[in-house]
Amino acid sequence: MAQTAHIELSDNTAQAGPALDADSCYQALLARDTRFDGAFFVAVRTTGIYCRPICRVKPALRRNCDFYASAVAAESHGFRPCLRCRPELAPGYSEMEAHQRLAALALDRIESGVLAGESIEDIADELGVSTRHLRRTIKRELGVTPVELAQTYRLHLARRLMSNANLKLTDIAFASGFTSLRRFNALFKQRYALTPREFKRKRGQKTNTDRIHFDLTYRPPYDWDSLLAFFQSRAIPGIEAIRQNAYHRTVGLRDCKGTITVTHEPHQNCLRVYIDQTLLPVLTLIINRLQRQFDLRCDPDAIQIQLGTLAEPRPGLRLPGAFDGFEVATRAILGQLISVKAANTLAARFTAASGTPIDTGQSDLHLLTPDAQTVARLKADAIHAVGIPLKKAESILALAKAVRDNRIELTPTLNITQQMQTLTDLPGIGSWTAEYIAMRVLAWPDAFPHTDLGIRKALNTKSNARILRMAEAWRPWRSYAAMHLWNSLEPSA
Repeated sequence: MAQTAHIELSDNTAQAGPALDADSCYQALLARDTRFDGAFFVAVRTTGIYCRPICRVKPALRRNCDFYASAVAAESHGFRPCLRCRPELAPGYSEMEAHQRLAALALDRIESGVLAGESIEDIADELGVSTRHLRRTIKRELGVTPVELAQTYRLHLARRLMSNANLKLTDIAFASGFTSLRRFNALFKQRYALTPREFKRKRGQKTNTDRIHFDLTYRPPYDWDSLLAFFQSRAIPGIEAIRQNAYHRTVGLRDCKGTITVTHEPHQNCLRVYIDQTLLPVLTLIINRLQRQFDLRCDPDAIQIQLGTLAEPRPGLRLPGAFDGFEVATRAILGQLISVKAANTLAARFTAASGTPIDTGQSDLHLLTPDAQTVARLKADAIHAVGIPLKKAESILALAKAVRDNRIELTPTLNITQQMQTLTDLPGIGSWTAEYIAMRVLAWPDAFPHTDLGIRKALNTKSNARILRMAEAWRPWRSYAAMHLWNSLEPSA
């Protein structure tokens, strides 16, 4: 008889998805099913090693296997990661229910390095829940404490960076979020029975370039072509560029400036990221933003099941996120009631006038996107003077001041309704703009801009009430439904 999954792991199983028990996990392991990569991890008692379900090593006997909902949980029970399948590269956590979303948002904050300078109490306060409730939710969903979660994430990131021959261990330690090299060495040796130097030697020196590289994995299928086409059609001149089937952009975070490049490695189910060494101090922030921008935590099978035939033409279609929330929110305001091409023209004017020049050595990347603090110091007339309609200039200025004053935070949030209400309270921001920002900036998978002309055309109706009734069947993935509807209007779809 199959055992029921429990996050406490007391019965040899893990919570690895709806109705996925230990025996189902073992069958997925035998099949090396890529759909379950990152959904659970298998630990082998006889070896003390844990693996991803896609590991190429011969599976252990069922009686010797334990299953865990996260790599962190496996390590907290004393298992060491497999050097072959490298669990630190597995796709991230994908949430559906409210308690899962809370855990995912906390994980999002922790992975961006928040605990290096703040406490779990600060995260709980930011998310609007009690510290006790947040700790309990993380323990139930991921099987570990917040501190264990942060430690394991830092160790996994350090392991990812080991293949960069040009990086010293000190650089790797601090880039991964450790504030002490001694603590890094001790924790690494404790977890993996190897010192960082021994591990790096064992992994081998793979690359020695001026740029740092690492991989970010996803659950297949992954429609890279559609996602890249979306970014290309909306690329902001000087800040973003699409060339040679890769995404390039400038980055200015804290006091660090440089460029990043993202390429697709379909045979390895991952994106390969290259960043300038000048960006190493903000590496955790960059990874966190890229995971959202390229929707790497998505579970495409769950979405496919809910959307049915709507999703069949574009399997693995992703929700384009935002590397910079204020940048995309501003772009949404500029794009109100006009074509994508016309919005691009306005975005180019706005950033050319308010962006900060940067010398990258690349002719198509020469500007840093303007932040909210910079824009908030401008006057609406000054924005209007560069060719932006006055009403839109006033809306952009109001948004910038709201972000500056912490009345709006353009990052994923637990209280999505309140955030969207705050947006629509600003002048010139209606429901379409708020829903679009919720989709791309707040990473809300159930946002749905039902008044959009493209959606009306795709559904062959102008009735808002009818559109909303039709969209009920697509909950909680209506944002993905919107993407499929828009794509259905493209000639290639």
